[in-house]
Amino acid sequence: MGIISTPKPVNFFTSIIFNDNQYVEKVERDIQETIGSILEKTAPMPFKYTHYYEKEMGSNLSRVFLLFKPLLLRELLSGIKLKTNSIEDSLSSDGKRVVNIDPGYISLENIVLATTKGYAHRIYLGFGVFADLTLIYRDNTYKSLEWTYPDYGSEEIIAVFNRWRSLLKERTRMGKDGRKNV
Repeated sequence: MGIISTPKPVNFFTSIIFNDNQYVEKVERDIQETIGSILEKTAPMPFKYTHYYEKEMGSNLSRVFLLFKPLLLRELLSGIKLKTNSIEDSLSSDGKRVVNIDPGYISLENIVLATTKGYAHRIYLGFGVFADLTLIYRDNTYKSLEWTYPDYGSEEIIAVFNRWRSLLKERTRMGKDGRKNV
């Protein structure tokens, strides 16, 4: 029989796809109320992997990733997805989104995204939210799976996640008082 234990906390992040930077600032303020302060934000990068969002959000889309400071429990993922959907709805114009916010978390072993769409590799969490195993950590880097979105499998984004994993690894070694756990 296995011994039940609580997994180590994780770092939550969000991907924000947009075509007007003014909405990113509003999203940042709103999502910090749910997740906590931002530890790091990537520079805007062109979102060039799919045209999926263009009909709704326009062309020349960009993306930023936000890494949040608090280390939190994984089971908060579905609640965070519900909040990000609410933020998207609150910013919508004429029934169309102006931002797409995808939350997920970084653990030492994988990257998991929240989604409202079920599929064979997605595990239902409740409240209409599924967990999508997006990347796994193997051979000193995150690796794509057969269903990984092409952008998440890109060298550029994997490099961001590898760097953030290093931060997470160091932070999980530290105790609440800032001293290394032994």
